[in-house]
Amino acid sequence: MSQPLFVGVDVSKAELLVAYRSSAPEGLPPAPRRRGVPNDPRGRAALARSLRRVRPTLVVLEATGGWEVRVAEALAAAGLPVAILNPRHVRRFAQANGRLAKTDRIDAGVLAHFAEAIRPAPRPLPDAPLRALQSHVLRRQQLTQMITAERNRHALAPKDLRRGLSAHIRWLTRQREALDEKIAQAIRAHPAWCAQDRLLQSVPGVGKLLSATLTARLPELGTLSHKQIAALMGVAPFNRDSGTFRGERTCWGGRADVRAVLYMGALTATRCNPVIRAFYQRLLAAGKPKKVALVACMHKLLTILNAMVRDGRSWNPNPTRTS
Repeated sequence: MSQPLFVGVDVSKAELLVAYRSSAPEGLPPAPRRRGVPNDPRGRAALARSLRRVRPTLVVLEATGGWEVRVAEALAAAGLPVAILNPRHVRRFAQANGRLAKTDRIDAGVLAHFAEAIRPAPRPLPDAPLRALQSHVLRRQQLTQMITAERNRHALAPKDLRRGLSAHIRWLTRQREALDEKIAQAIRAHPAWCAQDRLLQSVPGVGKLLSATLTARLPELGTLSHKQIAALMGVAPFNRDSGTFRGERTCWGGRADVRAVLYMGALTATRCNPVIRAFYQRLLAAGKPKKVALVACMHKLLTILNAMVRDGRSWNPNPTRTS
């Protein structure tokens, strides 16, 4: 019976560095073996073929701002078990094992070691329609950031530059409006997304943008418990206790881009949603700072939305079990 084989792939724009690791590899040297292939269609196809021959237990890659997606797609299409890892987790694992230096070759070996020690579960990649929707939502966020930046520049720019800035702002705004229509069309064309969109937008405070962002960037909504979904989003308070010391509970990690949109939804809900407004006012009356109370409202709104999608129920202002 063959021994488990773990593969780490360090992804860069030009090259893929591959490291193999096994407790008793067959046909491989005892230390992790590394090799590089070009990060292009032919190189990715060649890597997939070579990995299929050795049948690894798991192949892991770091999230690298999008460069890893095509590599993961090629490996998954070849039937290989693939997991994309959080770079922060990998780096802290390397430091815990005394790996303070950082190069592409070292990183490939660390990834293979991480796969062997931690054994993260392989996760299926989003299908093509969901990837397209995610790209559109991400591009909309980028356009919004550029519009905000140009408006800030316009306020301080000399008079002879303002005309050009105004024209650019108008062009960016038209691009965003066209993208909004593409996102809406994509959701209308997908029955499951369309049904979820109707459920989400039935909640006061949840508009088209928050609904589309949750659909694209939080496909786990409705499939996890309220504690898991809160932790995934980064709105769950974590303990910081040691001995008799009791530190403040803090929220961190999660999907910052989705959380920013959820923040605006929760802020709107504190004004127009009777459940969230009453909850917010109760926290303020108890002496909670406004920011703490608003984060708690984000948590509560997300819990409500998670339960609604899970149960397929529209908005009901009467409190129900949401765990």
